[in-house]
Amino acid sequence: MTTTGISGRKHVMRRRRWAAMAAGVVLAVSSVSAEAQSGSPLNFLDNIFNPGQRQAQAPSAPAPAAGASAPLPWTGEDGASGHPLMTAAAIREAAANFDSCVAGLWPDAARRGVSEQNYRDITAGLTPDLRLMDLMDSQPEFTKAIWDYLDILVNDNRAAKGREILAQYKTIFDAAERAYGVDRYIVASIWGIESNYSTMIGDRDVVRSTATLACVGRRQAYFKDEFLTAVEILHRGDLRREQLKGSWAGAFGPTQFMPTAFKRFAVDGDGDGRRDVVDNPTDLIFSTANNLKKDGWQSGQPYGYEVVVPQGFNYMQADRAKMLTLTQWEQLGLKRADGQRFPHGGDKAYLLAPAGAQGPGFLMMQNFRVIMKYNPAEAYALAIGHFADRLRGGPPFVQPWPRQERVLSRAERLELQQLLVQRGLYKGTPDGQFGSMTREALRNFQASIGVPADGFATSEMLDRLRGR
Repeated sequence: MTTTGISGRKHVMRRRRWAAMAAGVVLAVSSVSAEAQSGSPLNFLDNIFNPGQRQAQAPSAPAPAAGASAPLPWTGEDGASGHPLMTAAAIREAAANFDSCVAGLWPDAARRGVSEQNYRDITAGLTPDLRLMDLMDSQPEFTKAIWDYLDILVNDNRAAKGREILAQYKTIFDAAERAYGVDRYIVASIWGIESNYSTMIGDRDVVRSTATLACVGRRQAYFKDEFLTAVEILHRGDLRREQLKGSWAGAFGPTQFMPTAFKRFAVDGDGDGRRDVVDNPTDLIFSTANNLKKDGWQSGQPYGYEVVVPQGFNYMQADRAKMLTLTQWEQLGLKRADGQRFPHGGDKAYLLAPAGAQGPGFLMMQNFRVIMKYNPAEAYALAIGHFADRLRGGPPFVQPWPRQERVLSRAERLELQQLLVQRGLYKGTPDGQFGSMTREALRNFQASIGVPADGFATSEMLDRLRGR
């Protein structure tokens, strides 16, 4: 099988993650929603904004060594979301009822086949980790531009390690590719970006984290299922308790499975009777490939192409809902950045312009959408795809990013939305987080003043909205 990636080279070749980011304009921690859609929290963001910093330990873990950072406590403050269950008083009340809440979940565990003794053993001594309330509702002031984000995740050191991994486990990647038809470079890319090849998987106790979130805070219904599934995993014996360590909201292992994702997608790749996605490379690679395959991966097809967008192009066409054939995009003036022709003109794609008219464009296909099921953020999916291309020997992006642009602070993003509301262009509630509604409103404003309607929020656009 061969695919043609953004680099233009042909090579052999789900995770849904959770967190929705400001797709397209900038990457912001504040735009990472703790509202899990079908996936896990963003451990890869921990790697970006807290490089080298391990996560707080569960109570049963050994005490930090001398000089190590102690786990941060809960601030004791109301959550930034304003949700009634995130007030300090509500959090304290729920925490005081934590033991009863956990005990009350036993009948649900029993219906899943968990024995009473195992449930008692697994939940014995659990205490709530209230620091998670701060992490769930974090609202950092500043954002990171997509080009800075890509620079951090796609680098020479990580690529060198990725090539070592691909060589070391070549026979496993060969077998997984035959079984699932999923590009090995995409699987290796996810492994590298999610955990820097197993060196940053997090060390919070998944049972404690999911139990806390099942009983405290604004996402209890979602995390109840994650907690009970984590208990199921231990009851079944696929993983040991010490292996079930991960990010603050329960994602674990080198490719960061949430418990429910593990239940749906994990496979016993080597037939040893266990599905060990933490320490068994066969199960890890097979399970990640199975995830992508079940999410709709199309064998032998690329995820997208870097393209040159012509001057004067109508950026209202840059919309995930506007799928055209590659031939139709060519007729609109778009060309591959490497100068090659599209191999299959009938394939459909949408135009992604992460930095508006000032930066590179990308035509994204079905497999890009599959990567976004692993994590519904275009910036993340672009990093995965591009890193995969680099692992297979492809070059960096051809076109430059507008690195001269200053990223707006959260206060400025909030002001921009408020000004769009005043003009009757934005119908949502201003929150400083940019999504499709904000970009659409900004595009309409840009079109009204005769500039490229690319939805790219710059300081100049903010000044224009201010009337300067």
